[in-house]
Amino acid sequence: MVGPGRHTNEQRETATGEPSNSRRLSVATLLSSLVPTSLARRAIAVSVETDREVYDRGEPVEITVEFKNRLPVAVDVPTPRRRRWGWSVDGELEATDERRYVRSKPSTFTFRGGERKRVSVTWSGRFERTGGRHEFVLPEPGTHEIRAFVATDPNGSQPSDVTTIRIE
Repeated sequence: MVGPGRHTNEQRETATGEPSNSRRLSVATLLSSLVPTSLARRAIAVSVETDREVYDRGEPVEITVEFKNRLPVAVDVPTPRRRRWGWSVDGELEATDERRYVRSKPSTFTFRGGERKRVSVTWSGRFERTGGRHEFVLPEPGTHEIRAFVATDPNGSQPSDVTTIRIE
């Protein structure tokens, strides 16, 4: 196969000498192009978890996020900005009130059929405050919500998941 949508007359073989299914790949590509955006958004499952449930104040929290395409065909999930996904603590993006300058150029979060993407980030265990004096503030003891999401239009369907931790 020379490229998407282009065919050659040569027949490829697998390592066992049997004809390859390169034509099947083009059918999969065709099918993925027919998946509407609303279905592509719903096809992505998001899960978020932490390495523990209870932390001391100011202790780092390891956050693991997994995105999974539940469809057997590739999907493209459009995002209104360059950010494809994100995480927040108690509703604060990346646990900070600092403005994030992300180019407003649209982007796409692409998944192959059945693909899983796994990402780990570490929250310092503190909230960053930038108004006035720049400082890092310890959260109050209690339950705190950690959310991971695909950065689609927040007014529409936004695949996401939430977990909670307790800070003592």
